[in-house]
Amino acid sequence: MSEQTNYVDGYVIAVPNANRERYREIATAGAAIFKEFGALSVVECWGDDVPEGKVTSFTMAVQRKPDESIVFSWIVWPSRQVRDEGMKKSMEDPRFEALMKPMPFDGQRMIFGGFQVLVEA
Repeated sequence: MSEQTNYVDGYVIAVPNANRERYREIATAGAAIFKEFGALSVVECWGDDVPEGKVTSFTMAVQRKPDESIVFSWIVWPSRQVRDEGMKKSMEDPRFEALMKPMPFDGQRMIFGGFQVLVEA
């Protein structure tokens, strides 16, 4: 396998529908901060065709309530090292901290993880 050149952080959260525009504002400002600290791109998606599962699903994973929508997002970084450094700087940045007060979703129900890119076509 060739050396990995990209790294992706992925997130799934449930956001109250009433907070959609507030979330968009935070996501837009947050994306600028992530990019300042090395992210190549940030994508935020508001679910509009997210089926309920019988065994597992996005909605079950984040315990979505009837008045919430699923948000699926990812950040592309050039490497795990850049991600580790950039994410640390982003989380410590006072601008980012200020963005999240008040948080427009229940952070305890967020699922997230870092991933090595396996296939990119």
